[in-house]
Amino acid sequence: MVTFNEHLKSILEKILISHDMLAKLEDNFGDLDIIKKQLLKINGFFQVILDKLDTLESPSSDFLDLKSKIEFNLENYSFEKEIETMSELYSEDSKRLKNIRLKILESLESNQLMEKIECMLENV
Repeated sequence: MVTFNEHLKSILEKILISHDMLAKLEDNFGDLDIIKKQLLKINGFFQVILDKLDTLESPSSDFLDLKSKIEFNLENYSFEKEIETMSELYSEDSKRLKNIRLKILESLESNQLMEKIECMLENV
């Protein structure tokens, strides 16, 4: 049986993998689909983490901090509409691809979210 910490670690690792994929893209034709897929994965993993943390009776301060950073990100950053617009009009424009990709990465790094994820991975 998988423990809560093992499950959380697995999810955090998947978030880091998606983040790294976004960071390594070279803004070529077809990358918009990858950006969209990785963003959906990350947001889905964020929701799973929030749901799991809500089931804990007395979460540690680290878990509460992670939860607040994830909630902040989900509440304040949404790129779905921009991605849909881009897919119809600008999916081959490397400068626009780079801009949206960098904005997504910036949002993940805001509020020290990725730092917290990396720290949690080391300590879980």
